[in-house]
Amino acid sequence: MEMLINLLVQIICGAVGGNLAGMTKQSLGTGINTFLGGVGGLVLGQIVSAMTGTSGGETLDVAAVGSNIVSGGVGGLVLAWIAGFIKSKMAAK
Repeated sequence: MEMLINLLVQIICGAVGGNLAGMTKQSLGTGINTFLGGVGGLVLGQIVSAMTGTSGGETLDVAAVGSNIVSGGVGGLVLAWIAGFIKSKMAAK
């Protein structure tokens, strides 16, 4: 059950991060920013969880949840921003 909670936290925080990235001129639209943010949050969240040893899902403490929130948000923000940056550079040509 804790593993599912960790995944949901990573996806939701990634979606929030993706929408934060969409507040810049590199926005791809709310739906795509949310989707890319969720994917980026899940990917970076799982990488950080594996590196910190909280990927087993057996712990649901403050450190694990905080790590999921930060890594999910940053992962979502970065992926959505990079995709928007690439799109804006391709459209400029």
